[in-house]
Amino acid sequence: MTTSNDKSATERIVEEEKAKLDFSTSMSYGDYLHLDQVLSAQHPLSPAHDEMLFIVQHQTSELWMKLMVHELRAAIGCIREDRLPDAFKMLARVSRIMEQLVGAWSVLATMTPPEYTAMRPYLASSSGFQSAQYRCIEFMLGNKNAAMLKPHAHRPDLLEMVEAAWRAPSLYDEALRLIARNGIEVPAGYLQRDWTQPYVASDGVEAAWLTVYRDPKAHWDLYQLGEKLTDIEDAFRLWRFRHVTTVERVIGFKRGTGGTGGVSYLRKMLDVVLFPEIWKLRTDL
Repeated sequence: MTTSNDKSATERIVEEEKAKLDFSTSMSYGDYLHLDQVLSAQHPLSPAHDEMLFIVQHQTSELWMKLMVHELRAAIGCIREDRLPDAFKMLARVSRIMEQLVGAWSVLATMTPPEYTAMRPYLASSSGFQSAQYRCIEFMLGNKNAAMLKPHAHRPDLLEMVEAAWRAPSLYDEALRLIARNGIEVPAGYLQRDWTQPYVASDGVEAAWLTVYRDPKAHWDLYQLGEKLTDIEDAFRLWRFRHVTTVERVIGFKRGTGGTGGVSYLRKMLDVVLFPEIWKLRTDL
């Protein structure tokens, strides 16, 4: 037999549960993430079903790259300030982000050549080659090239962001300065130079890294940093490789929409080595 008191208690519990589900006066999950704006940012221009895949693939990649820029910028600052534990956590996160980006290419690879051909005319000259965030990542990792500023000249705000990364010391530049601060000789020309110029490998820099790698216990933090940089370049190579493979699978050797040679251009990028002495020392140890 249910009493009126039991009913009142039950009704009170029901009302309390309903109140927990009412987000009309508090911030909801969608509010916090601004999902209305994020999920309404996909605007296919063609009638092709597969264009939604193409848009979502690139938008999510840009979101991951936004986080990568955030982490790289902070990691460079931490290395400059000798805050290596913080830098190591950030650099490890960058490597994991790249793994996400590598995996994403397998989704885009489900787009077949006829499916891409159906939407390609609607892309005009837009291309991932024009990604300002990707260019910042390349510059922060040390692949400096003044010609890569030009694709952003039409947007002063983007040009300012990319140019700042181009003019600043890269992650590797700051790593070499850190080695010198720890009493290991690094050629003076690598501690103060024109940071906008492409990095050129040096026997003297390799000798500095060899000092670290021949006695890891004595130089543990620097050794750890070298391995974090190796992790990043390893992941970055995989990202580039999956990119070129996916592009070749979908469009073959057609020119890219942004005016590049497409696969031929991407294959050249596979030969870029970001941290050359860290790879060479493995042979010379």
